[in-house]
Amino acid sequence: MEPKDVIDFVILIVYTLAVSLIEIVKAFIPNGILPRKNVAGKTVLITGSGSGLGRMMAIEFGKLGARIVLWDVNEKGNTETRKKLMDMGVKAHAYTVDLSKKDQINETAQKVKCEVGNVDILINNAGIVTGKKLFECPDDLMEKTMQVNTNALFYTTKNFLPGMLESNSGHLVTIASMAGQIGVAGLVDYCASKFGAVGYHESVTAEIIRLGKSGVNTTLICPYYIDTGMFDGVESKSPLFLPILEPEYVIECIMEGVLTNRRLVAMPRFCYLSIFAKGLLPITALEKISDFFGVNNTMDHFKGRVAAKK
Repeated sequence: MEPKDVIDFVILIVYTLAVSLIEIVKAFIPNGILPRKNVAGKTVLITGSGSGLGRMMAIEFGKLGARIVLWDVNEKGNTETRKKLMDMGVKAHAYTVDLSKKDQINETAQKVKCEVGNVDILINNAGIVTGKKLFECPDDLMEKTMQVNTNALFYTTKNFLPGMLESNSGHLVTIASMAGQIGVAGLVDYCASKFGAVGYHESVTAEIIRLGKSGVNTTLICPYYIDTGMFDGVESKSPLFLPILEPEYVIECIMEGVLTNRRLVAMPRFCYLSIFAKGLLPITALEKISDFFGVNNTMDHFKGRVAAKK
């Protein structure tokens, strides 16, 4: 090995340790302390905006002066979200879109670009869950889970990311899940779709970096179960470490992550240790840890709601 190679390697190690320390500190700093970017006048498109987290994000970005574009298959719910925003004095546009159908995504994206303009922040939030074990889940529902939770991300990104790359400005946000980091019994199709979402996000981020577009940020959101009704009946066997999350807390963390350009936001913070452990420990040890925390029993009493949106 040449002396220059040794020096470069040492620099890499020092950089890695320094960045790791900074990110660890940022992950555990309370929300609201780090400086936040200004999104006033920016156009924010949120999928799955007809209810739950999508509606709550729309309201929070609206409070900050952003223009909101709402996408949801639920026309009634989406219209209600738009009305709430309009009552706040927020400029909002609502579109009815079935995210399981790429033609609808592409057609609606063209409407948005013609009627509203370029999207500055794209939040891929829409998702569905069947909550059925593999051999009990109908094929069409498994396929729809993949279409909405994973495939739709390809098409929304292909439509709106080019505008961000051209201006070297923007933000791509993926609302994934801890189910995209760790497999869970009773969530085979959902975990597969969220693992796909995580892989998509990491790869798109790599492509953005490769293009040298440092002005385009990406944020991956990985929450544990959220008390929105989508996972009604789910029980945490270790509520001290892995509590069922309140939607308000999740929104607070998402807004903090996006506005401070965080690359990864995991909730609760204990989940950062889970992600770290997965990359470090052998599978047999991880299985024992999952058993200890009751991860694979969380879906035993799942009720949920059919084709529920976040």
